[in-house]
Amino acid sequence: MTPTIGGALSGAAWRKSSHSGDEGACVELASLPGRVAVRDSKDPGGPVLLFPPAAWSAFATAPPRR
Repeated sequence: MTPTIGGALSGAAWRKSSHSGDEGACVELASLPGRVAVRDSKDPGGPVLLFPPAAWSAFATAPPRR
């Protein structure tokens, strides 16, 4: 992780997904310049996945698989 990303993550405004349930299986998102950061809410100091905005948008708007 570059210092620029590390600094952006430390000041990121994380929000919980509206699809997260009450069982603790929660995903949190943060918008960064040119990226969307995703992490497990149970492990806020753990790994973070970074996606280009277009890739995250395609994932988030894809129809559910059955």
